[in-house]
Amino acid sequence: LGSFFFVLLAAGHYLARFGTMYSEKGIVVGAGYADVVAYLPVIRILMIMATIIAVLCYVWIFAISRQQIPGKRHILVSVIVLYLLISIIAPAAIPGIVQAFKVSPNEEKLEQPYIESNIRFTKIAYGLTDVEEKDFSVEMMTPEILSNATETLDNVRILDWRPLTQTYKQTQEMRLYYDLSGIDIDRYEINGSYTEVMIAPREMNQERLQAKTWVNLHMVYTHGFGVVMSPVNSVTKEGMPNYLIKDIPPVYAVRDEELRIEVPQVYYGEMDNDFVLVNTRTSEFDYPMGDTNEYIHYDGRGGVKLDSSTKELLMAMRFADIKILLSGEITPESRIMFERSIKERISKITPFLTLDEDPYLVISDGRLFWILDAYTVTDRFPYSEKHGSINYVRNSVKIVVDAYNGDVTYYIVDTTDPIIATYTKIFPGHFRSFDLMPDGIKKHVRYPEDLFKVQSAIYNTYHMDNVKVFYNKEDAWQIPSEVYGTGQQVPVDPYYIIIKLPGAAKEEFVLMSSVTPIRKDNMVAWLAARSDGDHYGELLLYKFPKEKLVYGPLQIEAKFDQDAVISQQLTLWSQQGSRVTRGNLLVIPLEDSILYIEPLYIQAETGQLPELKRVLVSDGERVVMEEDLDKALVALFGKTRPETLEADSEEGEKSTEALITEAQMYYDAILDSMGKNWTAFGENFDKLGEVLGELEAD
Repeated sequence: LGSFFFVLLAAGHYLARFGTMYSEKGIVVGAGYADVVAYLPVIRILMIMATIIAVLCYVWIFAISRQQIPGKRHILVSVIVLYLLISIIAPAAIPGIVQAFKVSPNEEKLEQPYIESNIRFTKIAYGLTDVEEKDFSVEMMTPEILSNATETLDNVRILDWRPLTQTYKQTQEMRLYYDLSGIDIDRYEINGSYTEVMIAPREMNQERLQAKTWVNLHMVYTHGFGVVMSPVNSVTKEGMPNYLIKDIPPVYAVRDEELRIEVPQVYYGEMDNDFVLVNTRTSEFDYPMGDTNEYIHYDGRGGVKLDSSTKELLMAMRFADIKILLSGEITPESRIMFERSIKERISKITPFLTLDEDPYLVISDGRLFWILDAYTVTDRFPYSEKHGSINYVRNSVKIVVDAYNGDVTYYIVDTTDPIIATYTKIFPGHFRSFDLMPDGIKKHVRYPEDLFKVQSAIYNTYHMDNVKVFYNKEDAWQIPSEVYGTGQQVPVDPYYIIIKLPGAAKEEFVLMSSVTPIRKDNMVAWLAARSDGDHYGELLLYKFPKEKLVYGPLQIEAKFDQDAVISQQLTLWSQQGSRVTRGNLLVIPLEDSILYIEPLYIQAETGQLPELKRVLVSDGERVVMEEDLDKALVALFGKTRPETLEADSEEGEKSTEALITEAQMYYDAILDSMGKNWTAFGENFDKLGEVLGELEAD
């Protein structure tokens, strides 16, 4: 037993050598000078000693004990005592002495190769080896630059999803049991225009049901219905969202097949509702229609078919609910749906994947689908800096879930990841190639925000390739802060934007964030992740000139606060029983210039509807506050967009071309709602009349 025990110790010492690749004792993660020069030799000696002791134990059994040679047992005991002393003292003491007396006085020089390994392997671990760095000269914004950036300006997100959530909930939930809290940002090709939108599914929240009877919970109120969608840059005169899709049944502001929803029912979503029984003798509530309700019977393939008494018994046992057996409403065609929360559903199927925090809904081919990003992670990547509990991450998989049937499909988007390659071999046929994803869903794939945050945090330090600069942290960056809400300073979240990148041929959907030097507020660069087509996953870093001051978000916020007109107006609103809410400050790169835009919401103290009332805009030097973005740009630069602004821009009048386009939009909406939704027909008819009146006045 003693011999076998020391064989195991020797094997343990052999394996312990590899642990130095994850060591956090040195200046960086991974083996350092003291580890290689002192710790590894000590471990090697211990391994050899343990092997010798294992042999001595074996020899002592078959040789010394049989010959009964007196006084020889102390040799074995002495070796064991020596081994114990060395194993307790040497692994900590010897590397500590080397670190204190040799490494510390010459740390930068001696640790150089190990710092280089840490930089190289950390970039590999977080997918940062191919970041393309470019120079961004930062020139003064001009009207010519603005006039060439029409599509970017038409998609500037002046609506903030947090206050907009309240507006969606108050105006579009329709009934208490619906929930519209999950607003997501995406892009659609709407009537030939690449448009950034906010979209939220109208999910069923069973906790809000007034009558929580067993039949209501499990047979009647089984699903949500439809979505609400609005462009990120358009509001009504009252400051409310200009809905592209609204109401029940859906009313469309434009006629476009890409937005058409033929199957609006949401059985699987983000809500954690109870199991439901569908296609029973009891009709399911579909949606409210005035003073009455519409009902349906489920005709999909979701859930488990209850076509035998055995299945009913098993499900009754599974949910500890005997009413499943006793109910006379269940037929052989009935189905039971459970695990309807998409994140829990996916976690049951693939618990080895780490899921993104934000699933988002897309419309494709008349149906609703959820897209969720999944990651492979580990904390055992050599020489890599840790972020939280991990030191390696890959967004290897895109998961698509059918909101009607609950089908879960996995698509591999990163074939270079060894972890997902291993799982693919373990579960053959479970993961599909990204090329097999339907085109209608593929064009809504976006770079995940959670991954971008992790990569940004790591790259703030690991953009420094020079060992001397890295050692001294001379050029370390940080995520900037902004003034948000009622005046709190919060870190700036990355944001999606449709923008024409410098040197690119057309606008595209990117996720971006700006960076500032550590403990300073001026910007030094901005990082972008591309999401469209063949460029998906590419990371671009645009670096500002070191000799030029480029204002960061907090500095622009200070400029807004220091402006006499703006600060006086904010104070006045706050004193009139209203609450002023500041939205995200967006840093918008246009060619080689920067534009800063921040929405301003006003909400009555007794009300729950924040309204977009002002837009703050700055070119870095001047600041203005106007009713909308067009007026703010006119105030800063004069007449900048002739295609949308008439000579009387300051009055906010629309051009004839814009009025004709708006009239066509309402006409299309009238045709679409005719015979289906007379309320929407009347609303759109009235709006068409208003637009025609404006045209007649022109």
